[in-house]
Amino acid sequence: MLMFTAWFPPAIIAVVSFIFLMIYYLDPSVLSGVSCFVMLLCLADYLVPALAPRIFGSSKTTEQQQRFHEICSNLVKTRRRIVGWWKRLFTFKEEKPKMYFMTMLCSLAVIAWIGQQVHNLLLTYLIVSCFLLFPGLNKHGIISKYAGMAKREVNKLLKHKEKKNE
Repeated sequence: MLMFTAWFPPAIIAVVSFIFLMIYYLDPSVLSGVSCFVMLLCLADYLVPALAPRIFGSSKTTEQQQRFHEICSNLVKTRRRIVGWWKRLFTFKEEKPKMYFMTMLCSLAVIAWIGQQVHNLLLTYLIVSCFLLFPGLNKHGIISKYAGMAKREVNKLLKHKEKKNE
């Protein structure tokens, strides 16, 4: 298996940037944009099966099977995390409905304000870029590092708040 991981992030950003620059420059209508997107999906559906074996080789090894199993298990873990967060959200709603209401109201107001301040295409570009770079960031431990830092800060704030209440 070839190791191209060093150039994956710049390649992803370059492709996404090119696509979004073309969308910005051409400024297509919604119907034209959807049509072009579906056309690109059809083109990829046709070309990827034909070109992938030539580029990456067609031999199936146990390493590839193990990688496939790892990807599938990661997808299952991600689904479980999302369902867990969803259940926690509804538990929070049932246990503290006023706090849930205020948290949701404030969060959605902030998101609406950001949506008003920043152009939709730029927001979409940032979301798509983060979504595509997320697996690599997660694999290198960057996500867990910053999530851990955020958890520690939230815990410090909560402990500080508890000390004030005592």
